[in-house]
Amino acid sequence: MLIDSHCHLDRLDLKPFDGDFDRFMERAREEGVGHMLCVGINLPTFPRMAELAARYPGEISVSVGEHPNDSKGVPLDVDRLLEYGRLDRVVAIGETGLDYYRSEGDLTWQQERFRQHIRVAKILNKPLIVHSRAAREDTLRIWREERAFEVGGVLHCFAEDWDMARRALDANLYVSFSGIVTFKNAQAIQEVARKVPEDRFLIETDSPYLAPVPYRGKPNYPFYVGKVAEKIAELRGVPFERVAERTCTNFRRLFTRAPVPA
Repeated sequence: MLIDSHCHLDRLDLKPFDGDFDRFMERAREEGVGHMLCVGINLPTFPRMAELAARYPGEISVSVGEHPNDSKGVPLDVDRLLEYGRLDRVVAIGETGLDYYRSEGDLTWQQERFRQHIRVAKILNKPLIVHSRAAREDTLRIWREERAFEVGGVLHCFAEDWDMARRALDANLYVSFSGIVTFKNAQAIQEVARKVPEDRFLIETDSPYLAPVPYRGKPNYPFYVGKVAEKIAELRGVPFERVAERTCTNFRRLFTRAPVPA
């Protein structure tokens, strides 16, 4: 079995399935994907996303949060985040974090929003899903200052080097690899994929974005997570089945509330 630990199912291009989400799910099952974590990126769209996921208990979990690039400068509705975060189907808080690549100017609002997500996660005792782009020092600093390591989480769609990975692991973060690890110019990420302890990494698609080779540049789907697993198995010199098994075990350990089939 494979688990896609980070995808956005409410944003998939369903044209190849004639707009039928059930047909997409059938394809995912055929490709060996037994569970998917559908990650929230803003609060207004969360109810619709959660309703979609509720149709597939045991196969889809959800998280809730505000992506650092979403609703720029708008204060976070902390009460609403807490309300949604308390739902049993919510297994994590996020996607949250910092993104200095696409945002400019005074980004203290982004930092405060990250802190608020961490505080909610600690209240609810749920792990965090962290986005960090061009902001490694502030991401790790705020993580330490807010003692987010007490609940832990995952640095998703990892696109940094071994130094960043090592520091994240020391801070009780897992590292999650997306289709980027299959790109020819991703040598630094591939080095991390070789070195990271096998009990501390996950695999994801971040679909509908960042499709792996050989689908790069095309719409991405959770059933392409197998290509990520194949590349990591190649890099580590281990069987594909070992990567699949270990990442499923790691997912269950981090997202303890996820109803993942054994």
